[in-house]
Amino acid sequence: MVMIFDKSVQRVPIKAWVSDASEIESGAMQQALNLSRLPFVLRHVALMPDVHEGYGMPIGGVIAAKGVVIPNAVGVDIGCGMIASVFDAPASLLKEVKTQNGTLAQAIVGDIMRAIPLGFDHRKRPIDPEIAVTSEMCEIKGLCKEWEAAPYQCGTLGGGNHFIELQEDRATGETVVMVHSGSRNFGYKVANTFNELAKDYNASTRSEIPPSWQLAHLPIDHRLGRLYLKWMDVALRFAAKNRSVMMDIVTDILLTRLSKHASVDATAIDTVACHHNYASIERHFGEEVVVHRKGAIRAARGEKSIVPGAMGGHSYIVEGLGNPESFCSASHGAGRVMSRNEAKRKFTVDQMTNELARRDVVLGTPKKSAVIDEFIEAYKDIDTVLAQELDLVKPVRTLHPIAVVKG
Repeated sequence: MVMIFDKSVQRVPIKAWVSDASEIESGAMQQALNLSRLPFVLRHVALMPDVHEGYGMPIGGVIAAKGVVIPNAVGVDIGCGMIASVFDAPASLLKEVKTQNGTLAQAIVGDIMRAIPLGFDHRKRPIDPEIAVTSEMCEIKGLCKEWEAAPYQCGTLGGGNHFIELQEDRATGETVVMVHSGSRNFGYKVANTFNELAKDYNASTRSEIPPSWQLAHLPIDHRLGRLYLKWMDVALRFAAKNRSVMMDIVTDILLTRLSKHASVDATAIDTVACHHNYASIERHFGEEVVVHRKGAIRAARGEKSIVPGAMGGHSYIVEGLGNPESFCSASHGAGRVMSRNEAKRKFTVDQMTNELARRDVVLGTPKKSAVIDEFIEAYKDIDTVLAQELDLVKPVRTLHPIAVVKG
């Protein structure tokens, strides 16, 4: 961990879990410096080793704010996160067993792509997320209408870095299913709606924070701040439900195929789930604060969580060490080393498919050219990231991909 503190321009230090400050790209560093100047940030700004530039606050950033919430410090995909289930079935079967649709892994990928809407696709038949909203919440213009559309987004993957993977824990030979997704278009609308309201509020109160920093905030004791927290909670619960529905679908596909083609009756023996875009009222350093984790997981002592690698790379299930200096947080993944546009310019479909073939990973996606920006070389090395945060988490499972589905 390195500390960055220039008293002439910062109110609080920046603590970054990197080997050297030069590893932090200039845009992310400027955003961290802006955060370090905010009057309501407690003690310091924490940057995880997967840090890179975002909107307002860098992805991989963590702050503890006193009395306020910043929509852009949560992010536009509220509740984006992970779920992973471990099954007592040999993962080797996924490659070894043949079906009329190829290997077992290939057949399962095909089933998943038919059962789960990918990319921008929604469901034709809604799935009730079973989450209530109040009449007071519906006073925020447009959001209850967006919520009415949410059942058609429940159990859908989306695009970008979201994925469904079949994996192997090589230490045990067990099969693992991992899902990465968020609150879909609904969460995006909540984020943007409240960011605009926060900008208007800051203008009306003549906030000294420059609008160019994209860090408009709302006091949590103000009506708008309270309503943001309520809508954020709905988005968090919806995102968790979305992942749970997909996990149930994939589990049914996996168990059906294992029984039919390998005469194996498998069961889930462990499940881990986490958010990595959210705000939470917690107590740190003796004060009640709003911890914003944008592209960061909670890593309380003994708490299990997930740190995924890039497409084709391995992932980790980790256990938190409860380090107070990171506000009990850790990285949420490998972190990008280049923008999506740069990756699309630099890499080709052939490079991507050849690399996945070299790693013996099955890819299922509607359009391969649409996922070039997820090529593994567009991301940091996951082992380097983990090595920089061994005081935040310890790995408990290493999971190697067998197949991946992308939107």
